[in-house]
Amino acid sequence: MGSDIDHDIKVLNGLIETTLDSADGYAEAAKETDNTALRSLFEKRGSERRQVASELQSKVRALGGEPEDDGTVLAKAHRTFLSVKHAVLKDEQAVINSVENGEDFIKDKYEKALKDDDLTPATRSFISSTYPVIKDGHDQMRDIKHAMQGHS
Repeated sequence: MGSDIDHDIKVLNGLIETTLDSADGYAEAAKETDNTALRSLFEKRGSERRQVASELQSKVRALGGEPEDDGTVLAKAHRTFLSVKHAVLKDEQAVINSVENGEDFIKDKYEKALKDDDLTPATRSFISSTYPVIKDGHDQMRDIKHAMQGHS
């Protein structure tokens, strides 16, 4: 494999990890909320993220690489913290804040990948095609967070 392809696979695998972390974070947030509308939204977003991760994994396979199939240890620790924090506080705002922080992280990671000059044009284009789902999720959580802060 050429170094360009190796770099593409590395970047895609990093996005897979982060996207799986996001899907798992949404699943955890869905468990942590008593609000049925938020639970439904979190479940929908988590499913969307799993679909994006699956598309990224397929791209890695098409490039001849071995795709990541798990998130990061750090994210698992963060979800555990979120669970404990919510159990203590029983605070919807804390759940939304945590989800929105995760959204800032994933959006930033995708934007950095899109600016990576070492990616092949085909891989950059592929990442660009998955980005709207990520940005939409980020923007929605940001708007919910700001709306909740306005009502507190």
